Amino acid sequence: MAQSREHTFSGTRDRITARVWPNERPRYVAVLVHGYGEHIGRYEYVADRLVRHGAAVYGPDHMGHGRSEGDRVLIEDFEDVVTDVHTVERLGRADHPGVPVVVIGHSMGGLIAARYAQRHGAGLAALVLSGPVIGSWAIVPELLAYEEPPGTPIDPATLSRDLSVGTAYAADPLVWHGPFKRATLEAFATTLATIAGSGTFGSLPTLWVHGEADELVPIAGSRPGVEAVRGADLTERVYPGARHEVFNETNKDEVLDDVTAFVDRALSRAS
Repeated sequence: MAQSREHTFSGTRDRITARVWPNERPRYVAVLVHGYGEHIGRYEYVADRLVRHGAAVYGPDHMGHGRSEGDRVLIEDFEDVVTDVHTVERLGRADHPGVPVVVIGHSMGGLIAARYAQRHGAGLAALVLSGPVIGSWAIVPELLAYEEPPGTPIDPATLSRDLSVGTAYAADPLVWHGPFKRATLEAFATTLATIAGSGTFGSLPTLWVHGEADELVPIAGSRPGVEAVRGADLTERVYPGARHEVFNETNKDEVLDDVTAFVDRALSRAS
């Protein structure tokens, strides 16, 4: 696996820890945006594939997640998270001036990446959305119906057909295994509406990958959201039988081959 180092900075609300997988002469900078309750350390395999493909890889633990500071899984405004990710992008650009940037977001990270593209897409070479929380996510209104959201732990078996992925997830001390915070659910609802009303990605090359059997973020809820923001250059890949974490699925190499081939096409168009 590619070696990595940590970098910390003052985020919009709390101190943020980011991880960097360096590449001395990268063809592009990849910014990884992780999902709800997890952390960037779960993306070692993805980062290794991207480094071998020619990327320098950067990714933060969001506020309240992983090694970053803040109340656990408390996000009151996703615009703050987008701003923190932009700080990470600027770090990558400072390390590698003039190198194109690709943003890759999974699940909640797909929500963040989609909003990121609306705010900062003019500076990106490509966007990848994996199982994105976009459009509608039924769990948000369901849990907001309660004054105090009940505990709804994620069933690790829904992550991947490779059950070792769920086992590792359940045993990971940096993963949040408790209930949603109400303020975080409200922030999800606000940002889903903001994305829907803030225009398309324009000409930004976008790849949408999703597991056909995703029970955590069902494709039927995400599709209207993707259609609402898609620009002129959308590529879609739906993997039969795959569950939520397509980057950790039994066919993860097929998925990552699709990602790297897409990035190659996007970079060739930009050159």
